[in-house]
Amino acid sequence: MSAPYFSEGDLGPRPRTSEELSEAVWGAIVALIWSRLADGSFGNFYGIECDDGGAIYRVDEQAFSLALRGEVPEIPWPLVPDAVPSPLAMFDLIQFCYQSVAKPIIRSVHTYFGHSHFDFDTVEGRAIFRNDVNRVFSRNGIAYELTAEGGIVRIGPGVLREELLRFTFSTGDGDLDRMLEAARKKFLDPDLNERDDALEKLWDAWEWIKTLEIPGKGNKQASAAQLLDKASSEPNFRKLLEEEARKLTEIGNTFRIRHTEAYNTPIERSEHIDFLFHRLFAMIRLVLRMSGRGG
Repeated sequence: MSAPYFSEGDLGPRPRTSEELSEAVWGAIVALIWSRLADGSFGNFYGIECDDGGAIYRVDEQAFSLALRGEVPEIPWPLVPDAVPSPLAMFDLIQFCYQSVAKPIIRSVHTYFGHSHFDFDTVEGRAIFRNDVNRVFSRNGIAYELTAEGGIVRIGPGVLREELLRFTFSTGDGDLDRMLEAARKKFLDPDLNERDDALEKLWDAWEWIKTLEIPGKGNKQASAAQLLDKASSEPNFRKLLEEEARKLTEIGNTFRIRHTEAYNTPIERSEHIDFLFHRLFAMIRLVLRMSGRGG
């Protein structure tokens, strides 16, 4: 891993809050791919064999580009540094390259043809590529991360980031755990539509949670009251929680979260999704922990 820049040591890392992928970010990603094409890093999957021995000695750029065009048709070839694609297309390109990259290791030098023969280390090649991509994201304050599994995740607001990346739900209710896990995964997805779905999953989980104390039809209000009693016995804070619970339910019914009628207000900005998700997640985490259901 490369050393941090002086500014990072002096001022700290840049906040990872931006979802705008600029021409500078795109240009840096293009440069990373060009360098891998030049040094043979894609040769393990798209390689040309030497006529005198059968070993890979360079990347078959035509095969690479044809495969890319088939899997990510939104990306033109050759890559154009000043034509920034959509974020989702850029992420698909990065994922395609991650799956195709490997570190080239010189096995022998073919002096007659003036080239080297390569072996490949896929694990190290992917790790280096991932570090370089995430370095570009970090230096530009981009709120996305390339994972070791080859996925792109949105790292989320600073307050929630670490919590959501490591969190495992274990409430004792399998259906609830699945709803919460679906909400967590969708919230970390780069696609705004998936993050919008995350709100629906989280609000569905909230409605489910309100029935846990006294299961059965018609007991929801009493069950929710018992849940809040467990969350706090201090009267003023208990009142605050009740007001918050009522407001969260109202939000779920007023905005286009759990219902899609024409009169429901749509949520169109990523920042607004962050705010609402954070607000309800904090409430859910509190009541689950205080009622002995994890969190």
